[in-house]
Amino acid sequence: MKAAKGTKTMNFEERYRQDRELVEQALDRATAFDAAIQQKTVMQAMRYSLLGGGKRIRAVLTLEFCRALGGNDSAALPPACAIEMVHAFSLIHDDLPCMDDDDLRRGRPTSHKVFGEAMAVLAGDGLLNLAYEHLSREETVRALPHGAALRLIRSLSGASGGYGMLGGQVIDVENEGKPAPLDQLRSMHAMKTGALIRSACEMGCISAGADTLILEKARQYAEKIGLGFQITDDILDVAGDAQTLGKNAGSDEKGHKTTYVTLLGLEGAKREADRLFGEALALLAGIGCDVCFLDPFTRLLARRQS
Repeated sequence: MKAAKGTKTMNFEERYRQDRELVEQALDRATAFDAAIQQKTVMQAMRYSLLGGGKRIRAVLTLEFCRALGGNDSAALPPACAIEMVHAFSLIHDDLPCMDDDDLRRGRPTSHKVFGEAMAVLAGDGLLNLAYEHLSREETVRALPHGAALRLIRSLSGASGGYGMLGGQVIDVENEGKPAPLDQLRSMHAMKTGALIRSACEMGCISAGADTLILEKARQYAEKIGLGFQITDDILDVAGDAQTLGKNAGSDEKGHKTTYVTLLGLEGAKREADRLFGEALALLAGIGCDVCFLDPFTRLLARRQS
């Protein structure tokens, strides 16, 4: 499946809508199951969290970096889906009573509230494994440049593990209720939030067969927006409302967590986020490829309210 004809002239909002629709349809197909199977409850739980809406930011970054570098959707869609599976897994586990203990996600009850804690844990495990199964399918490997499937798996597994998202979560859990300096906060969120965003951009580049110079610039861009994204999360946790966010606001204060707002103040945090997104836009301009969608997409992330 090649990118839709006319995507270069399509307006931003329509293209973003089509990207999300493309991902939603692919995720629906990837998690379809026979209703007669005995383990259907866990499959239902997996689909409940995976198909429960969301902005699909990581998937869109993968698709659009691949397109910007001359690649096509046949190559980009499997890693775009895989990263959404890993992201959904992380949200299910984050919401558990033993972690953040949240009962609302994307405007709906969290997985453990609907299916129970045991099934929520298993659903998260199922999505994590499905992501790598999806990347290693024969049809995925055939659609990619030679050797790219292994590089995609390495990128996503590294971003998800002890030196990525999981490691950042460990630091967060062990330091809950303790004051944290700014450097520690940056390091933690580079792993907890930034690693998956970096992998999304990396995988788009890998899917298109990009060279190492472009890949490094994409990583630098991703590091900026990953940190800016987390700072915006901290701001919205203070200044947002549950109806707009689709989840409970004020959870950081409830958990006695050090955030960018507690260290920099609300206005200071906003200035820092603006600086990071501005630097990300400058990096995009330096990549020198077709970033006609990625520029307004970055600006959208900078001003998001949920």
